[in-house]
Amino acid sequence: MHIRFDIPADPAYPGRVAAAMSRDQLRRYASVGAVLLTVGVIGLVVTRGSSWGEQITPLWMAMAIGGLLAMLYWPWVQWRARRRSGGYAVDGSYDITDENIMMRSGSESGGIAWAGVSRVKDTPEFWVVYVDRMPATVIPRRLMSAGDAETLRAFMSARGLLEDDAHRR
Repeated sequence: MHIRFDIPADPAYPGRVAAAMSRDQLRRYASVGAVLLTVGVIGLVVTRGSSWGEQITPLWMAMAIGGLLAMLYWPWVQWRARRRSGGYAVDGSYDITDENIMMRSGSESGGIAWAGVSRVKDTPEFWVVYVDRMPATVIPRRLMSAGDAETLRAFMSARGLLEDDAHRR
């Protein structure tokens, strides 16, 4: 297998990459925030009329506000990454073989050996490549030819790397 394709200098592309790579790590904040917000609101409601409720109200209020802020952290980080990454837009390319994924962006290049890849997550726009538990790079499906995308999908499936986003919690 040998797949090669170019990445045009699109100011929005680096932000989409940052959002895709950070999605798993940041999703936890939304879940924890929802739990904190729920517990805080329930605590406020339950202790509202009691005599000891006034003493503990600041705790419930802090929990609810902390939960809300945790839920807003994910969209804020992604918005900030998209806003700041516009200056990083440069021409690049991918060169994917049976042995590795080579990426070039501007004057920099790097690669990842398939032997080091632990899984590949399938998202609507990218394949997110993980090394151990960390996202290492993305492969943009929309910039590949349909034949190359199907060839790469079959290669990753045969190696047991491909993980469908719809089937993951």
